[in-house]
Amino acid sequence: MKADSISRYKLKRTLESLASKEGRGTELITLYVPPDRQIHEVMNNLREEKETASNIKSKTTKKNVQDAIEKVTQRLKLFKKPPPSGLAIFCGAIPQNGPGSEKMELYTIIPLESINVYFYRCDNRFHLEPLQEITKEKDTYGIILIDGNEATLAILRGRRMEILKEMTSGIAGKHRAGGQSARRFERIREGEVNNYFKRVGSNANDILGKISDLKGIIIGGPGPTKIDFSHGEFLNYMIKEKIIATVDTSYVGKGGVEEVIQKSSKILRGVRYAEEKFLVQKFLYEIGHDSGLAAYGEEDVKRNLKIGSVDMLLLSEGINAIRTKIFCTNCNYSTDELLEPSEIINFEKKLLEIKCPNCSNITLASADSVDLLTEFIEAAEKSNTQVEIISVETEEGVMLKDSFGGIAAILRYK
Repeated sequence: MKADSISRYKLKRTLESLASKEGRGTELITLYVPPDRQIHEVMNNLREEKETASNIKSKTTKKNVQDAIEKVTQRLKLFKKPPPSGLAIFCGAIPQNGPGSEKMELYTIIPLESINVYFYRCDNRFHLEPLQEITKEKDTYGIILIDGNEATLAILRGRRMEILKEMTSGIAGKHRAGGQSARRFERIREGEVNNYFKRVGSNANDILGKISDLKGIIIGGPGPTKIDFSHGEFLNYMIKEKIIATVDTSYVGKGGVEEVIQKSSKILRGVRYAEEKFLVQKFLYEIGHDSGLAAYGEEDVKRNLKIGSVDMLLLSEGINAIRTKIFCTNCNYSTDELLEPSEIINFEKKLLEIKCPNCSNITLASADSVDLLTEFIEAAEKSNTQVEIISVETEEGVMLKDSFGGIAAILRYK
């Protein structure tokens, strides 16, 4: 459908990797260049920073900082002007395996959205906040569910649904107590309903009014109560003017919120949470109807990608695996191993003590490590296949990861 899902996933993974890196002292350089900044101005600033770094007392730190500045300067020379969204460069000597194992690393990122800040910092970590902000889902919707017994306030922000408050009405039943006239009882009940609506409105005003990026509000619930509430003067005008729909539901509470999301798919088309639920449900429909138009699991999906039969590839963001090729330097033995990134260093050490299953020599080595999801994304791009990265923040997303191995496909043909 769009490369945005892939781009955000790749940026998020890159930022996670950069966040894990620490320097020895203040040797890591972070540079953000906004689109309206002249490259020659930035290079002049870097020259001044390099001269300032000559005053650093530690010879090792001084050399590492100056080398990093020089590498950043050389990278900037590749640009006549910043890209339309700006530029972010990270560089520094990163310890690979304890003190003395530092290796100079340099990363260049063109942001998905424009950055409007010029920022230079030399620190023991990379400053990633402006880019991390870009990966956040921006659109937020408020949901108010109400019936005669209870009310629920919730928000839908990108992929995340959160129930903020649940209230009971405290309204008396419709049958009056003995001795009360029907009219008097009705007046009392009307007052209780009015107070209940005021209480729900007051909470909605306080809670939803503080959300700066609130895009709209959907009011739902069983029966006419939601209409009476939305037509009344219980919400302040700033909140009321954001109402974009009223939806009939069978429930309030979490079940009602899920029902609102399901019934408001057109309204919430741009909200990733609703999109992801729809995409996985589409895959589950093909599985449930045994149509032959669904595949899941690493090998089955890979086979279908090779023959070009995959229409849509669904990949779980929860998969964090690296495929590493294991080979013998003495014979023709080779195999693949799936590892988590944190396991790679220890695994490579263990290989030095393991005998080759083929020739029995201790001659195993590793090479060609590749992120599993990146491998599938690249295979999909070759066959012009739509790719969607699915989070684990919805029930459907969790099901995709836990029940189907996080790799699934809807096929073009059987």
